[in-house]
Amino acid sequence: MNLAIFIVIIAALTLSAILLLSVKQTLQNRQSVNLTGSIHPIDVEAFRNLTNPAEDEYLRRCLTPAQFRRVRRERLLALVAYVHLVAENAGVLVAVGESALAGGDARLADPARALVNDALLLRRNATMAMARIYIALAWPNSGFAAARVADRYEQLSGTAMLLGRLQNPAVPVRLSAMR
Repeated sequence: MNLAIFIVIIAALTLSAILLLSVKQTLQNRQSVNLTGSIHPIDVEAFRNLTNPAEDEYLRRCLTPAQFRRVRRERLLALVAYVHLVAENAGVLVAVGESALAGGDARLADPARALVNDALLLRRNATMAMARIYIALAWPNSGFAAARVADRYEQLSGTAMLLGRLQNPAVPVRLSAMR
């Protein structure tokens, strides 16, 4: 019995050491790469249009049920693409925030922590929205709630721009497409 407990403790300590080294190596690699260049600008206005319930109601009134289902599925597939990009951008911004935290600059600590927290929340929300969208693809007449993802994305954009200005005032961070 004591030998089994001892082996479990040694295995847990070894796993912890491996994970610690892995995270440390990942942070070092991320610092050396220009992460903000990995961000894909998103047309937030088009994204909001796809999540607008009034737009769906308009289409439901103007189209036959078969046409509505077809158009709705096409709009949902476009929405999947937007939400996927939002999740990718949030992942990049988590890395940017972690990199800023690892840098040790005290004036960047609070904005970097806020960026990491907001980006992690957005990734979780995007994952949940993707599940709802896939359900809506199966049942096109059902509702979904991806509008919150667009709201959170705009909030995250503001947090990222604040951190970007603090780190390098000459280079803006852009998360939304220019029109």
